[in-house]
Amino acid sequence: MRIAHVSDSHLTNPEGVATSVGTTVALLRAAGHRVVLYRPGPLSRVRRRPGEVPSLSVPTRPYRLALPRPPGAPVDVVHVHTTGPLGVAGLRWAAARGVPTVLTWHTDLVAYAAYYPEIPIGAAYAGLRLGLRWRVRDLWALARPGPGRQARLAALGRTLLAHTTVLIAPSPKTATMMATMAGRTPIVVLPTPAAAPHADADDRRRVRARLGIPADAPVLLAVGRATPEKNPELLLAAFAQVRRVLPTAQLVLLGARRHRLAVRRMAHRYGVGGGLHLLRPAPRHRVGAYYRAADVLAFTSTTDTQGLVLAEAEAYQLPVAMVDTLLAERPGTGTPRPVAEPTGAAFAALLTRLLTEPELRAAVIRDGLAAAADWSAERYLTELATLYASLPPVSPASETGRGWPS
Repeated sequence: MRIAHVSDSHLTNPEGVATSVGTTVALLRAAGHRVVLYRPGPLSRVRRRPGEVPSLSVPTRPYRLALPRPPGAPVDVVHVHTTGPLGVAGLRWAAARGVPTVLTWHTDLVAYAAYYPEIPIGAAYAGLRLGLRWRVRDLWALARPGPGRQARLAALGRTLLAHTTVLIAPSPKTATMMATMAGRTPIVVLPTPAAAPHADADDRRRVRARLGIPADAPVLLAVGRATPEKNPELLLAAFAQVRRVLPTAQLVLLGARRHRLAVRRMAHRYGVGGGLHLLRPAPRHRVGAYYRAADVLAFTSTTDTQGLVLAEAEAYQLPVAMVDTLLAERPGTGTPRPVAEPTGAAFAALLTRLLTEPELRAAVIRDGLAAAADWSAERYLTELATLYASLPPVSPASETGRGWPS
């Protein structure tokens, strides 16, 4: 099968969308499918690899802005992963040619709009390119927090899904969230599987030694951005209360590129600056070492659509503690992960139990391993390939007179 994957996130970006796209493309190629991944690349044509599109780096952001170039070769399916200029170009190109389109909803745009001003700007661009007749008042509403912005983002969501043959939701939470926008577009829940653990028996000892953490100290790990939508303040408030019970406990926050000073200030305000290890993003092949070095993964985000790090941690036999009840169901077995109320006291109590109660810890590790084994890469690939093969034919849209790609 010939498949075009389209993503505004370049593969070297250390975040969930890039990880999910890279995993999916690699599995499809290994199974013999002809896959081209259209993603941001260098401006210079000499340096670009197949599928890369000219792009510019965005100041203060870990991503690149790609030119809206659609796929350039005949394909059987277009699979879009983002709703930036490149993703929108892929949707329009597929609609104009009658190619079935799959859209994976990786990001909660409504929640993220409160933290990232580029999302309303991108929404305005996407709406105009997809035929929404935005007026000045619509653009003004997009620029301001409140129900007006949410209504416009919901309208954009409905328009995006009207250009989509099937929507993939990476969790039941996301499927429920998107149900009101989907209309007649079917939704399939298909989480990205966690990568198999890297074998390295000395990871735990080496990482702890490098960070100056004693071998017997309890270690909490958080993986991902330290930006406000990930709720680092709740994490630090809970950590402060864990330290009252376990004074030698340490917190490793891996992936903090932005807001580092704000996080350090919060840590000092809570009196835990001495136990915090604030680390920048690590290459994907090195993240497993930190899973092995830790005792519990602490996950305080309520804005994630899947939380790929949850399944990754469980594959490394690291128990997970979280506060998002809507994301607690494990892919595969459907067993629930440990969840606390989103308060410092409640989350600290859960973290402390996972650090000090061997029977509870063993049960959580067992359930996590079972889910990781059940929702394997092979199962995911089979279900995705079956979905592609089942896509119905689509009639080409008669939009060439409106500036659609020819």
